[in-house]
Amino acid sequence: MSRRTRTGVWLALVATVLALLPGLPAAAGTPGDYPEFPYPATGYTEPQRGQFHFSPRAGWMNDINAPLWHNGQYHLFFQHNPHGLTWDTMHWGHATSPDLVHWTQKPIALEPGVHPGDLWSGGGVVDTADTAGLKTGADAPIVVFTGTNGVSLAYSNDGGRTFQNYDGGRQVLALPANSRDPKVFWHAPTGRWVMVVWTDNGGNAALIYTSPNLRDWTWRSRYAADWLLECPDLFALPLDGTGPTRWVLTDASGEYVVGGFDGATFTADSPTPQRMDQGANSYFGTFYAGLTFQNMPDGRVVQMAWQPGNTGKGWTGNATVPVQLGLRSYPEGVRLTRFPVAELATLRTSSQSWADRTVTADPATDPLVGLTADTYELVAEFDTAASTASRFGFDLHRRADGSYDRRVAYDRAAQTLYGAPLAPAGGRVKMRILVDRGQLEIFGNDGKLSYTDNVAFDSSPGSQGLRLFAEGGGVRVVSLQLHRIGSTWGQGESTLEGNLAGPWTTAGGTWTDVTGGKRGEAIGDGFYLSGSTAGDVAYEADVRLETAAAAGITVRASADGSAHYTANVDAAGLVKLWRPGRDIAVYPTPVSRGRTYHLKLVASGSSLKVYLDHGATPVIDATDTAYATGRLGVNVFAGAAVAQNAQRDAAGFRTNLGQRWNPVAGEWTVPTGGLRGRRMDNGFRLSERTAGDLTLTGDVRVLAGRAAGLTFRASTDGAAHYTVNVDTDGLVKLWRPGRDIATWPTTIVPGRTYRLRVAATGPRIQVFFAGGATPVIDVADGTYATGRVGVNVFDSVAEFQDVTIG
Repeated sequence: MSRRTRTGVWLALVATVLALLPGLPAAAGTPGDYPEFPYPATGYTEPQRGQFHFSPRAGWMNDINAPLWHNGQYHLFFQHNPHGLTWDTMHWGHATSPDLVHWTQKPIALEPGVHPGDLWSGGGVVDTADTAGLKTGADAPIVVFTGTNGVSLAYSNDGGRTFQNYDGGRQVLALPANSRDPKVFWHAPTGRWVMVVWTDNGGNAALIYTSPNLRDWTWRSRYAADWLLECPDLFALPLDGTGPTRWVLTDASGEYVVGGFDGATFTADSPTPQRMDQGANSYFGTFYAGLTFQNMPDGRVVQMAWQPGNTGKGWTGNATVPVQLGLRSYPEGVRLTRFPVAELATLRTSSQSWADRTVTADPATDPLVGLTADTYELVAEFDTAASTASRFGFDLHRRADGSYDRRVAYDRAAQTLYGAPLAPAGGRVKMRILVDRGQLEIFGNDGKLSYTDNVAFDSSPGSQGLRLFAEGGGVRVVSLQLHRIGSTWGQGESTLEGNLAGPWTTAGGTWTDVTGGKRGEAIGDGFYLSGSTAGDVAYEADVRLETAAAAGITVRASADGSAHYTANVDAAGLVKLWRPGRDIAVYPTPVSRGRTYHLKLVASGSSLKVYLDHGATPVIDATDTAYATGRLGVNVFAGAAVAQNAQRDAAGFRTNLGQRWNPVAGEWTVPTGGLRGRRMDNGFRLSERTAGDLTLTGDVRVLAGRAAGLTFRASTDGAAHYTVNVDTDGLVKLWRPGRDIATWPTTIVPGRTYRLRVAATGPRIQVFFAGGATPVIDVADGTYATGRVGVNVFDSVAEFQDVTIG
């Protein structure tokens, strides 16, 4: 969008925001810290923070990007600067929701320094048929498009947790300046993908391309229109719900035309655009850059848009509520309708209703007199034909002195609602008004009118009054409903990964989201407990002591944490299994703060076994009969610690090396994909298994960055070793400190799993790739004869699985 320096108005806005909101400097990340979650804790209770409108935890937000549905979750991506309150160094922010209304912000999806090019606005799809050939696991890939003056592709095979660059970030479509904002969708009648991208080269226009595979694009047509500025969207809707399919082409300002589309060319019924929302439709207004969801499971066309101008102490910008779009015939022509999705009704915490009333200037006739509300919706229908009032409507956030924060009025003579045209339908006018702490959305006559606004509502107790008013006569109220709406925040986990069911609840201590997982801090014991319960279970997680004396994993816990079994690592130098009132067993071992430990507790009846760092033999094997079942969670004691990857009955990291694994530089955890390492420079995780002659096999996957591989004949500190890795520069490499022994060129695709096998006999080292029977490297090097076995990352985030020796 035109937040670029060529737009003088945008520069003025940025200058204004900078003056009002001193932000932090923007920054780009590295593969070693991807995905980033750079946000301070928030309870989402700040003044003007929407309680049912999505806003970023912190930082700047603008355009909606790539909204889609994937595997039971709605995904919302958005233009984002997480490091300041103004537009700068664009990232793709990310949030997920199970129902379109409860959103949980996730770590950064696309990040400068990790993903190349300008990460500006774009769209995304779910490639269910794997037409691009990018699928590496059981799930369909999420494929997103971004860039300026050309389009780059990134894709995720883990549900949007991480994104890999296709072909190193090379543009799959080169375009002249100025071109940007690709929107992609599947066109079933022609069996092709369609891309609509904006350009002002030769005048404002939407360029249309098609592709069979999301990678190779062919130009088809150009739709030119002076009004068409940025962020195009093109989607189909049935006319009047069941009629013939018509296509709608929109731009960032919410202007649109209706017409036909044959999979290659869009033809408008009329060149004159209409506006879908009557708010200030610009990038310094109240409504901009709306985009429709892809891959919807129920066929609805649902849109979210950016609300510029909404600001708080720690964030700038928010999203509108999701609305369902429709296409209806009216006397003046075919028009697009916008109406809140049905899921919004699930947020109602209390409701009151009235019917068949006449309201006049007499306060006694107002059904809302004496009522208060903070965040809410008003749903009303008025019989204008039976009314005499010249104006009627609602005063929102009214005070005892009669003042209010905003008036929403219908003018009978002008036939306007909130100043926008809205003629009665059958002698009736309908209003649906959504009131949040900094946002106001008004819908008239079932979505024929949409008006998005920003209002700094005063939510103090003395400013939450309501009034239904009538001027110059009476208004006949057919029906009126007041629905109070609760906060949608805090329903999901931002950074704590795993497979445990929620909701998670606190039983002591303070628990916040940080880049590495869930951080707990307590004076004594603090527990963070899932909604999952179990008796017999294999449960594991990663824990890292910061200032805490101890931290660990908890099973068979009561809801308040007063009963439980906990296995923890203790800074005093031990692993301990305990329950309230009894230390069941301890295992002495060095424990360091700042180092991540992997704990696994297997409970079967009275048997309780604790495993440490992937060792095959339990470090604690005890019995206790105090508790038979209860919740699963994590624990911190006397300080702060971080927990991550809480999983029950999971595959974890599969290896037959049989002894503990220890980190030597880097951060090492165990998500669902196996063992994950991250490090700028070299990082190792080495088992205590040593070998000289060996056959070492493992699956290696680079998620972001440079290289990862298998390590053997290593010293305890990793200063001496052989490592064979896959390098995204395009090679398999065998190396030791100070020397690249041999390389074999081949394409290495980030996100794809590669099987490596090393056969070492004396000085002879053979490397086998991707299950091949013939070595791709076969050399001699006698520098190291024996040592530890493990894995390595270099300038990357990578995962390892099925590391075996034989």
